[in-house]
Amino acid sequence: MTSTPPADAPVRPPLRERLAAAVSDPVLRILVGSTLISRVGRGIFLTVTVLYFTLIVGLTPGEVAIVLASASAAGVLASFAGGWLADRVSARRLLLWATGIEGVALIAYVFAGDFLTALVIAIVCGLFEQGANSTRSAIIARAFEGEARVGARAVLRTVTNASIAVGSGLGALALAIGTAEAYRALIVGAGLLYLLGLVQLVKLPARVDAPARAPIAEVVTATGSVDASATAAAARTARRDWRSHSPWRNPRYLLLTALSAIFGMQFGVAELGVPLWITRETAAPEVLISVLLILNTAIVIVFQVPASRGTHDLRVAGRASGIAAWLMAAACLVYAAAAGLPVGFAIAVLVIAAVAHAFAEVLSQAGGWGLSFELADPVRAGAFQGVFGMGYSVGALAAPLVVNATAISHGLAGWAVLAGVFLAAGLGIRWIARRAANRADAASAELPAPAASV
Repeated sequence: MTSTPPADAPVRPPLRERLAAAVSDPVLRILVGSTLISRVGRGIFLTVTVLYFTLIVGLTPGEVAIVLASASAAGVLASFAGGWLADRVSARRLLLWATGIEGVALIAYVFAGDFLTALVIAIVCGLFEQGANSTRSAIIARAFEGEARVGARAVLRTVTNASIAVGSGLGALALAIGTAEAYRALIVGAGLLYLLGLVQLVKLPARVDAPARAPIAEVVTATGSVDASATAAAARTARRDWRSHSPWRNPRYLLLTALSAIFGMQFGVAELGVPLWITRETAAPEVLISVLLILNTAIVIVFQVPASRGTHDLRVAGRASGIAAWLMAAACLVYAAAAGLPVGFAIAVLVIAAVAHAFAEVLSQAGGWGLSFELADPVRAGAFQGVFGMGYSVGALAAPLVVNATAISHGLAGWAVLAGVFLAAGLGIRWIARRAANRADAASAELPAPAASV
């Protein structure tokens, strides 16, 4: 016997309508359209990069490591520079230029025939990729408010994962064919997809740019002449006021950025630690590495948007970060437990760890986005997003070294250290969120009550 829902029960709209509602804002629709196109190119490039460098260009593994590390290091500087510039020049034009140059640089890889050329191209790609990312974050910070801001980030991340997955499938064509022509053709295609994404970005409205700074008015004396010293003093005061909004003068935001960067090393666990652990220390087949990657992508695509709802609220964001901390710590210990187990048990344990890891990723991203927006000074939204992005870039740069020095080098003890690091970072983020929420509540309580109408 089936039960009939009450007549007044809300009817959930079909999936297509929910997806359309998620991108109803024109700015988000433009960003989604560009991301859908360009991130397919990113997926292609990520799939073929290492093998292209080694098999086609002829670089040694050490040279490949230097190329990739140099690109990441360049991205650290560009992350802040992109946000800093987005407060001073048109964010629309900045994003167009950065994306266009990155697309051209990707195409230029087909002309890389030696280590130095590949290194220069990689640095250019790293600079403009991270600069574009920070500029895009600044655009989101200005174009949306509250929950819509975090929702936009979640939608874009979901689209990014789906597009990269498609691009990875296309990149596998080059791996299957194995010829230099196949590799080069797909790399050119990846760059062209970046350039094609510009067709969407040119539609961004002017409201995504930073408001123009008011010019310093000249101080005029009683006789009508300009008082040069007073005008100069006013200019100095305006500059001091502008600098007072700098993220570098906000210890709370810098601590949030540092802890988020530490927790962001969980991406290094997925990209380096887990594959090496599976191949070296467990009986699980190597194909499981791809299966776990697909599983992670699927969980992000399905759950990122729902998990991000409400994280514009400081307490909700803190709670999400705290849960992520415990999940990530558990995932590290469960990964470690797979060593020495029979094949079937090892596979089951690794899948459980990967699921916990994926949900830790989803929740940590949701909480981090909410806090990075809500705790930033809106006067210099670009600079704050640039600093936050720079923290993630530093974490990505350090992750391979940290993961190798802990889990890969010391086994269970190393995994336990990683678990403690992630737990401390995540709980630290939760503490920041709770403290900020308490201060906001106290400030609200001190406001005078509105006068009662008679």
